[in-house]
Amino acid sequence: MASANPFNSILKTLEKPDGGEFGKYYSLPALNDPRIDKLPYSIKILLESAIRNCDEFQVKSADVEKIVDWENTSPHQVEIPFKPARVLLQDFTGVPAVVDLACMRDAMNKLGGDSNKINPLVPVDLVIDHSVQVDVARSENAVQANMELEFQRNNERFAFLKWGSSAFDNMLVVPPGSGIVHQVNLEYLGRVVFNTNGVLYPDSVVGTDSHTTMIDGLGVAGWGVGGIEAEAAMLGQPMSMVLPGVVGFKLLGKLRDGVTATDLVLTVTQMLRKHGVVGKFVEFYGEGMSGLSLADRATIANMSPEYGATMGFFPVDHVTLQYLQLTGRSDETIARIESYLRANKMFVDYNEPQIEKVYSSYLELKLEEVEPCISGPKRPHDRVPLKEMKADWHACLDNRVGFKGFAIPKESQNKVAKFSFHGTPAELRHGDVVIAAITSCTNTSNPSVMLGAALVAKKACELGLEVKPWIKTSLAPGSGVVTKYLQKSGLQKYLNQLGFHIVGYGCTTCIGNSGDIDESVASAISENDMVAAAVLSGNRNFEGRVHPLTRANYLGSPPLVVAYALAGTVDIDFETEPIGTGKDGKQIFFRDIWPSSEEVANVVQSSVLPDMFKATYEAITKGNPMWNELSVPSSSLYAWNPTSTYIHEPPYFKDMTMSPPGPHGVKDAYCLLNFGDSITTDHISPAGSIHKDSPAAKFLLEHGVDRRDFNSYGSRRGNDEIMARGTFANIRIVNKLLKGEVGPKTIHIPTGEKLSVYDVATRYKTAGQDTIILAGAEYGSGSSRDWAAKGPMLLGVKAVIAKSFERIHRSNLVGMGIIPLCFKSGEDADTLGLTGYERYTIDLPSSVSEIRPGQDVTVTTDGGKSFTCTVRFDTEVELAYFNHGGILQYVIRNLIGSKQ
Repeated sequence: MASANPFNSILKTLEKPDGGEFGKYYSLPALNDPRIDKLPYSIKILLESAIRNCDEFQVKSADVEKIVDWENTSPHQVEIPFKPARVLLQDFTGVPAVVDLACMRDAMNKLGGDSNKINPLVPVDLVIDHSVQVDVARSENAVQANMELEFQRNNERFAFLKWGSSAFDNMLVVPPGSGIVHQVNLEYLGRVVFNTNGVLYPDSVVGTDSHTTMIDGLGVAGWGVGGIEAEAAMLGQPMSMVLPGVVGFKLLGKLRDGVTATDLVLTVTQMLRKHGVVGKFVEFYGEGMSGLSLADRATIANMSPEYGATMGFFPVDHVTLQYLQLTGRSDETIARIESYLRANKMFVDYNEPQIEKVYSSYLELKLEEVEPCISGPKRPHDRVPLKEMKADWHACLDNRVGFKGFAIPKESQNKVAKFSFHGTPAELRHGDVVIAAITSCTNTSNPSVMLGAALVAKKACELGLEVKPWIKTSLAPGSGVVTKYLQKSGLQKYLNQLGFHIVGYGCTTCIGNSGDIDESVASAISENDMVAAAVLSGNRNFEGRVHPLTRANYLGSPPLVVAYALAGTVDIDFETEPIGTGKDGKQIFFRDIWPSSEEVANVVQSSVLPDMFKATYEAITKGNPMWNELSVPSSSLYAWNPTSTYIHEPPYFKDMTMSPPGPHGVKDAYCLLNFGDSITTDHISPAGSIHKDSPAAKFLLEHGVDRRDFNSYGSRRGNDEIMARGTFANIRIVNKLLKGEVGPKTIHIPTGEKLSVYDVATRYKTAGQDTIILAGAEYGSGSSRDWAAKGPMLLGVKAVIAKSFERIHRSNLVGMGIIPLCFKSGEDADTLGLTGYERYTIDLPSSVSEIRPGQDVTVTTDGGKSFTCTVRFDTEVELAYFNHGGILQYVIRNLIGSKQ
């Protein structure tokens, strides 16, 4: 049972400079422990949380000691509990989270418990950032038109979330049209320091999107978790985590003229990916920090999932305080934040001598060595210096199919596809740009690159350059503030002139919501097998994600997106080849349109003002007419509509009893899919468009949904029937059972038939046969998508055997009762001679007390092969979840009072 906090003796009063009190706080210096001074700032946040929440039940004094002794304990994979200050949900992931909460209320009712106990116990911020399908692009009324289309498509989903905002306590819902979740979090929701009932403590957040890490740029510890973990945190469960190592990343000097924050982040991403930071924190420090704006820091922090870290943390300093002032936080709030962090030695003051922190490993980057670059064509960490881009592109055409190859025969590389675009003759070559999108929160938090893009547009327009009309151009700011400063600067008109009209405020091209490419362009690509290109300022460029017809997808800064749109191709050397011809017939080069750092700084200084943030966020919770007109019931239990194709009651709690089912091994399971390395959550559970020939499309058509109303998988995450059918439905997925064929199919091994993954899985389930998945390294990398674990569970998958797992996805598999296993070092399916046509038995003890985190188990096949794997239940709490059949069942039984 819980007891009084043993650390109440260090609860101190924080006094205001002019008298009065800011509040009480748990004082780290009062512990008088010299080890604390050497702790990384990010670890101090974990320490404070453990001290404040210590009750010798959920959080114990021994856990506090583990964190204090971080330097010695972190190399040994010790487990600690962590209670974040709040939970962040966004539109797509918010729907299944609220669906699960509604289901849990129903399950509590049926089991005789008090359904009202299912309520968030920590603040939940739910931002409906309504990922915008770019149907309307090149027009002045794009925002309103796309918003109206979004409400037509998503009326039911939005209404469900509006119901949730009133049905559940402690939940703030930010209505659609306000901005992208991470930017709203940065500019408005981020508290930096909480004040709850007079107790001060650092803001920390877990969010149901992997790019929650953007908030780390503000000195708020935050990272992405699966929806299932977030729900448990909302319900007061401590998050069980392995105490992480911390990589100290020292920044020196300053960026050269003309080099952008995006160039920096792509360089950092490549360095950290090479260093190996999966499961670790990265903490930035050094004299180069003082010249790095908050927006630059947020850009780097945002890309944490791309370099594989849990978070990329920037401790609070004067730059942070200046940003809080710029974004309209009150003087009183900023004074409280600074006073608290200074008192608890969590503030960095570069005017004072720095106490050397201890890190697990060290990296260093001289900022002046960063050069303009782009990343692609298929992964965010495949950085290409701009000066090498043309040569790299031709190498990609030559190389065999892979992350850096398309295997286009030499004789076909100069092919020209002729077509007619609305009556005008047009041509398409390999590498021609058909989508150019300034999108995603990676960059739209950053005025320097947004206004830099606008300056490129201005120079280009003045010189008479144009963007070809068939290139789908779009601009999706992260918040309304961007619109205000683009208009204030007088530069938005030049972006409009080149086709970069504002299309909406939310995820667009980066998540696959590119909308349709003009039919004539699409036909030219498909009929001639062209490798068409997209250039976007997002953070994800995995195959099949941006658009099914763009095989080459490059990430670059917003100014580079405009430059490549003007060039019309990625097959160009910006140093030596002209971008185009100006109005006087003169050749225009990249250097002619690229702004200097001073030009950018001047326009940022004059155009980005605090009043813009205040005006935007004063009205944010008032919604808009379309949101306010939504009618929702007032009942605390949701009335499920069985015919709905958006919101459906999933079967997670079907036949649930008060007794946990206990651990289960796997016997004579078939291999559903056999994968290589780098299978992402996009491969497992695509978020983009629903292909017309897919099982999900068939389901929708059978339920009377027209093809034009399919919407996306992301928008239908509240319906398990569609999401199960969409599992492993990515059109670019490579399954070794298909022997070289690409696509979302697999082999039903008993009959040898080739069918959709869903149909094969259904056959196995109907026959009562378990399935497993074989995989390579980094299984489940990419977005922290809970459906990438929920979907396989609904398909009947009992275990995944991989070389390695992405952190969040492994945790999500456990949360859904799926066993994650790792091959021993140096081994994989190929080296063990496994084809995937075998049947697999995994020998797990029948009692949870006999299973230990990280223990070895034996896997045998029906062909007589036997090999050892490591079970990746990493903590005792994860074993408890597995014993209960999943994290949600565990929470329900605990809330009802089960002691089993």
